[in-house]
Amino acid sequence: MAAAGRTIAAITIAFGLTAIVLLALGASPFGVFRALCDGAFGNWYAVSDTIVRATPLIFTGLAVAIAFQGAIYNIGADGQLLIGALAAAAIGPHLKALPTPLALISILALGTTAGALWGATAGWLKAARNVNEVISTIMLNFIAVQTISWAIHGPIMEASRAYPRTDPIAPAAQLPLPIPPTQLNPAILIAILLAVASYALVYRSSAGFQLRAMGQNRRASAFFGIPIARLTVGAMALSGGLAGLGGAVQISAITHRLYERLSPGWGFEAIAVALLARLNPLGVIFTALLFGALDTGSQAIQRAQGVSPVMVQVIEAMVIFVLLALDRYAAADGADAVPDYVMQAAVAEAAPSDV
Repeated sequence: MAAAGRTIAAITIAFGLTAIVLLALGASPFGVFRALCDGAFGNWYAVSDTIVRATPLIFTGLAVAIAFQGAIYNIGADGQLLIGALAAAAIGPHLKALPTPLALISILALGTTAGALWGATAGWLKAARNVNEVISTIMLNFIAVQTISWAIHGPIMEASRAYPRTDPIAPAAQLPLPIPPTQLNPAILIAILLAVASYALVYRSSAGFQLRAMGQNRRASAFFGIPIARLTVGAMALSGGLAGLGGAVQISAITHRLYERLSPGWGFEAIAVALLARLNPLGVIFTALLFGALDTGSQAIQRAQGVSPVMVQVIEAMVIFVLLALDRYAAADGADAVPDYVMQAAVAEAAPSDV
């Protein structure tokens, strides 16, 4: 079975297994799935909400996919997104004097740079000190969370000192909302363009070839002259930059200020998004929309059917586990499958965590 076929099969089987669970709980699978679809696509507002929820997953999904292409376990996309958001929120209120194009470029560029430096830190630790990137990126996630907590309770707390959050960014630095009252914004177009550019980089450039070669066999790649250390730092910088841009976009387009728990775990959910897309940047667009639809529809199944929205996390986990099982079967038959290092990271992601 081709890779795309296994992905579709995994989604189908996961929904079938979920239906069995719902029947065991005394709920109507048809009613739950209909409510899920209505909540995600039932009207224009639901569709726009699905797109808005999918947008940060595209940014972080691309970040994870590019790192994983080189067998670099970037589990820190959430921290990189938060650092990008912190940088954007810190500079945003001070951009009032700039014209809108320059203000938007400034806030997004700073968020991207901050995320890239955060990611490059883990890349340098791996390249120069052989520090396991899983450990370093997870630790950097904690540092990012605590840094934000310190910042919004201290140096960048709003002027009124009423709540632990920043002042709103300048109107010139806010991405426009062309279809009010929805939150639909140009960020989805930026995300799609970056997905296309990432695809070209990974599959149509010498740097992308070197990255994929390193992912398949690091030692052999080094033997043939691929600069492993430089490529590791560069891949992590690019990965962190994409996630940081996602955080800056969230500040610029949606929240307009920074507060604690800005991210509900986009960086961790992105691992599942990238895996389901087979680490293909273009596929990330569609899998992010799927997960965005599940997130949007989760509240609808509780309202309409009395089923906990946690059931959506069960569906997501089942998709991952079924896909891994199909890939294991395909690997045993000699077919193409997701590499073992991606499987290991996905298993860790499939179990919901508050990390």
